[in-house]
Amino acid sequence: MNEKNDKLNGCITLPVSVVSGCLDNDFSFTKEECQEIQTEITHYENLQAAVITSLKIVQKRCGWVMDCAIISIAEMLRISVSDVESVATFYNQIFRQPVGRHIIRFCDSVVCYISGCQSFQIKLEQFLCIKTGETTLDNRFTMIPVSCLGKCDCAPVIMIDDDIYTHVLSMDITEMLEKYL
Repeated sequence: MNEKNDKLNGCITLPVSVVSGCLDNDFSFTKEECQEIQTEITHYENLQAAVITSLKIVQKRCGWVMDCAIISIAEMLRISVSDVESVATFYNQIFRQPVGRHIIRFCDSVVCYISGCQSFQIKLEQFLCIKTGETTLDNRFTMIPVSCLGKCDCAPVIMIDDDIYTHVLSMDITEMLEKYL
């Protein structure tokens, strides 16, 4: 067995609530998920490098990363909970609270701001009846600001799931969101 895999604290077989005192939610990795993490570890010198992969695995299954999963990752990789939390909160693609089925990311960088993104943001908030960072009551949409979507020449820009929309001021919100309803 690889020395790096020997360092791994193994997959937790008990619910995390039993192991770590997390009362409301249970989380444990499946055998397949553990194998995926162990494979990832073989590519790096230290276990902490597998944090992002572990977070993505949790989010893929649950839709977001709950506190119990943070604890489970920390225990499995033998690193501090705060180290896992710092990675989880640094990346805007990792969600630390439940999100809707569709994620609307609107660029609020300087270029998009100058191009009028705030007026489109206001229209989206009014149409969806939510504020930035919130999820609609039907759990269909979550609206999140991002610092750049890499399409500055086409500003303002929004991204819904994996679909990018450019020059959005000229677009009808109803038409844009139609395929996600």
